[in-house]
This record gives sequence, C-alpha cells and structure tokens, in this order.
Amino acid sequence: MRKLTHQEIAEKRAKLEELQTRQRLPVVVVVDNVRSLYNVGSLFRTSDGVMLQKLILTGYTPRPPRKEIEKTALGATLSVPWEYTPSPLEAIAQFRQAGYTIACLELTDSSIPYSAVKTHHFPLCLVIGNEITGVNKEVVEKCDLALEIPQYGIKQSLNVAVAYGIAIFELSRIWRGDSKKENQPDSTP
Repeated sequence: MRKLTHQEIAEKRAKLEELQTRQRLPVVVVVDNVRSLYNVGSLFRTSDGVMLQKLILTGYTPRPPRKEIEKTALGATLSVPWEYTPSPLEAIAQFRQAGYTIACLELTDSSIPYSAVKTHHFPLCLVIGNEITGVNKEVVEKCDLALEIPQYGIKQSLNVAVAYGIAIFELSRIWRGDSKKENQPDSTP
C-alpha cells in the first residue's frame, strides 16, 4: 500500500466544469443561524464531498465571499450551489411545496436514528442549526422528521459541522446504495 500523491488524487476527481452533468444527492440543506465562519466553510467542503443539491444559508449565517469561510471550504463555495434566504421557515415551505420531506438534525421527543432514513424520504430538505441552541423551535415544529445521532458519553451533541458530516454521508450512503439496489432485478423467490 502507498499513499496517493495530490496529483493522482486530483486526476480521479471531477473538474468544476463537469459538475453540471453529474447527478447530485437529492438533498437540500437549510443552515439555520450557524454563526461560525469556519463551520460554514466546513459545511461547504462536506457538501462538495457528497455532491449536495444545494445549501440554503438563512438568518445570520455568514455567506461567501469571506476569507474565513474559504479557509475551511478550500474552494467548495464554487462547486456547491447555494443561496441566501432570510427565513428558514420560508425556505422549508418552498421545498415542502416542491415535494421534499422536511427533516431536522435535532433531539426531539420523537427523533429517529439518522441511519433510519429510507429512500422514500427523498428528496429531502435537512435543517441544521445553531452551535448552541440547535434548530429553532418554530422550524422543528414544521419538520416531518427529526434525525438524531446517538451520543454515548456525557455530552448531548456534536459540533454542527461534525454532526452534519456524519448525517449527510449516511444519507448519501442510503440514497446511493438503495437506489442501486432498486435498479437491480429482485432475486428473492
């Protein structure tokens, strides 16, 4: 085994101009009042990694161009479609009308494990929230699902960018894995 060089890795990656023709993960993410520019940059970089459909930045979430966002995004602000909408409620209403399942990454009295999402939940609008207070209560009330990442230590939550990374890569695995299975003939008797 040997570590790949940066050049070898780059040769295997899509080019910016090729992204228009690639299928994106049918998930839009509404970012509800995330305050850290570095977290926002991480959200962009992670979103690029799964070929996210779109990021919707809302409330006081900082927006590109900002050097602090770029420091962690490493150019992903160019490869991930994004827009700004002042209200997360307006954003989720728009996607609900378009037929998306609305889910938040939040602890609620009826949260389900983030790994329990099924392909019938797609397309999906995932709401992630503020580093301290999480997803706004009024937004949670408008969601169809609340997704939870189990915590086994003394802390009740993860950093928003870390939690998003865990959840979105699992959603990508579910969508990409299950949609491949759906396109294969059923071999059960």
